[in-house]
Amino acid sequence: MSDAALISLFQNIGLTEQKAKESAKNKKLAPALETSITEAGFATTGCEKDIGALLYALASTVTKDALPHLPYIAKQISNGKLKTVDQVSAAIKFVESAKGEIDTKAFDEATGVGIVVTPAQISAEVAAYFTANRDSLVEGRYRLLGPTLANVRKLPSLRWADGGSVKNEVEKQFTELVGPKDERDQPAKGKKKEAASAAGAGAARTATANKPANDVPNMFFEGELAKLHKPGGNKQIKEELMVEHLKATGGKVVTRFPPEPNGFLHIGHAKAINVNFGYAKAHNGVCYLRYDDTNPEAEEERYFVSILETVRWLGFEPWKITYSSDYFQELYDLAIDLIKRDKAYVCHCTGEEIHKNRGGDEGGPRIACSHRTRPIEESLIEFIKMKEGRYSEGQATLRMKMNLEDGNPQFWDLIAYRVLYTPHHRTGSDWCIYPTYDYTHCLCDSFENITHSLCTLEFRQSRESYYWLVDALEIYKPVQWEYGRLNVTNTVMSKRKVLKLVNEKFVNAWDDPRLFTLVALRRRGVPPEAINNFVRELGVTMASATIDVARLDNHVREYLDRHSPRLMVILEPILVTLENLPEDHVEELTIPNKPRDPAMGEHVVPFTKHLYIDASDFREQDSADYFRLAPGKTVGLLYVKHPITCTRVVKDPVTGKVTELVCRYENKDEAVKPKTYIHWIALSPRHASPVRLDEVRVYGSLFKHSNPLDKTLVPGGWLSDIDPDSLHVTTGALAEVGVWDQLAKWIEATGAKEPESMRWQFVRIGYYCMDLDSEIKVEPGKKVVPQEVVKRFVVNRTVTLKEDTKKEEDKDKKGEARDPRKK
Repeated sequence: MSDAALISLFQNIGLTEQKAKESAKNKKLAPALETSITEAGFATTGCEKDIGALLYALASTVTKDALPHLPYIAKQISNGKLKTVDQVSAAIKFVESAKGEIDTKAFDEATGVGIVVTPAQISAEVAAYFTANRDSLVEGRYRLLGPTLANVRKLPSLRWADGGSVKNEVEKQFTELVGPKDERDQPAKGKKKEAASAAGAGAARTATANKPANDVPNMFFEGELAKLHKPGGNKQIKEELMVEHLKATGGKVVTRFPPEPNGFLHIGHAKAINVNFGYAKAHNGVCYLRYDDTNPEAEEERYFVSILETVRWLGFEPWKITYSSDYFQELYDLAIDLIKRDKAYVCHCTGEEIHKNRGGDEGGPRIACSHRTRPIEESLIEFIKMKEGRYSEGQATLRMKMNLEDGNPQFWDLIAYRVLYTPHHRTGSDWCIYPTYDYTHCLCDSFENITHSLCTLEFRQSRESYYWLVDALEIYKPVQWEYGRLNVTNTVMSKRKVLKLVNEKFVNAWDDPRLFTLVALRRRGVPPEAINNFVRELGVTMASATIDVARLDNHVREYLDRHSPRLMVILEPILVTLENLPEDHVEELTIPNKPRDPAMGEHVVPFTKHLYIDASDFREQDSADYFRLAPGKTVGLLYVKHPITCTRVVKDPVTGKVTELVCRYENKDEAVKPKTYIHWIALSPRHASPVRLDEVRVYGSLFKHSNPLDKTLVPGGWLSDIDPDSLHVTTGALAEVGVWDQLAKWIEATGAKEPESMRWQFVRIGYYCMDLDSEIKVEPGKKVVPQEVVKRFVVNRTVTLKEDTKKEEDKDKKGEARDPRKK
């Protein structure tokens, strides 16, 4: 059937046009879905969308062992026996072990055919569970909601109940039992109360950043992740393999996070880290960090170090840290075994010849090369010669003898070993042959008794070859399960593309805050908690998605709003002289590190005759919709008792630029209440005020379009979409003296390590953090005096105060910005 005909067929069962096109292109899914529709009797008539969804679920999840019985299951869907995705999954599992004709009665029992669970039954079963577990639920409160939902769903009486109805009933009765959420269910607020000051709160977070997160998100007990098999539920080619596996693991969940150490991790990896470590934690299991270090040409020590630091920065701790190179000898021994089983051969074809034999660019017929039928003993000899270094690079490879006729390219005799004369960072020059990912990954999963090999959707086609290899060698077989990868707008995440940006100096390095590598986000001051919350909010689905970066920014703001001390900073200073105050006038004002939050502490700032305001808070030409300072206009100063009125403007006689504003301090009782308040910083040599910042760096989006790879939007290619104004550096900015108190507590808590963990809200400007280009010289054993140890002070903007800054500026002009004391 042509692609056009398949697309039409798939749309007839309720798939969207885009989904139908994607399905038609999928060489594994398309024939299974076509068969399902035909056998169900809907090839010409089509069907309702809910039935189509079940047929799609069948075709997309049917296993190799169940495939011969696909027509039978499709007919059970069409005749109304199978009504839910859970029943379809149970049907697939049942027929996997079926021999000959299907036992209809046994099939119906195994798949819940005819069983109806009423709302009343659901309510009664949930109530019974809550009664039996009341004390633990009351004590654990909402952190047990996810596990409770998972446990209730496992009740035999609710096996075939509607999942949505069960979820709603659990949540309803949970709220009735423990009440609505309060401060006990928000650990962040509890931690905040323990902090001695704003900077202390930030330091406390830094000090605990390397500890695993204690909360278990509900995403592991809902949706597709809730349906994954229990340890021991994955069928093996030999029963004794599962016995050995369960003996080794004790029946625990075992996962792994397996990055390639050939670059820095990006925001998409944050999802993989959360999924792999989080799923294991949710089920009281363990998670490996396993470096997939099989390509010494691209691997560097800095990547290994950064990956582990990043995992810990996000709040996770590996159960064990391993390397694919740990198993080089075992992998080699299994390659010998594979050859002896006549399931691998040494091939001398070039890369171009292999591509041509696989059908080439035209997708022609696939042809076995002449080496495929060479005798086993000959391949053994040739493979040993490869190991001994008797072939040059590209002259010989070991290929797996799979199935060239299969529609899945992952069966077209994949390469298992190639010759590389590059020393390895761990094994030196011990090896000159290295295994490929396709050969290594599943075997290392097997060695480590992984129960759930969780990966992103681009590895879907690899699942069958993954299973083929472990079964060919008759070793333990983990289960591979794929989920949608995470992409965000306004960036590129390909390591190759990021490397190009770095090498061609479009950005400064891999940690340039305009990138979305995790080291870059960290340097920009993005808290790891915000990244984890972002990932958890999105959940885990079977579809890849590109998420608007604004959603991540919102999580960053939410976290920083709760945890960051406030600081008045002037980016473009204008001197203000209060003409009616004496020259020696000094008041010391005590202001909070965060309004309405005494636990964050407070600090003292001077108020004098001379002070600075930001140029953006003054306008020579007044207007009715403008409420900040202008000639003859009155405004309030944050935290100051009385407002000021501008009486005179002083300009540079040459440039005409405003250099000073002469104002009157309205310290009379009849002073008019101002409509808005602006921030300020006093000039007071006695207090060493103001504090001068060496650089304030404002990072914007690196690209002009949300999708720089879209050739329709960006016909000149993604590099042409780079915004040359994505970085603005301000020198000469001023900060209030409260910064020293905040820095002192942060340095005491962290030793001036992790500069990005010193974060502030610059009042009315945005959220900022210390940059690692700052120079802080702390000598062990000496008392820390920030004014003496901070030699260079550089800050980065993390995120704006609001998503739409223009709207906020308009509000401010209309007088909607208010004194924070009264918010």
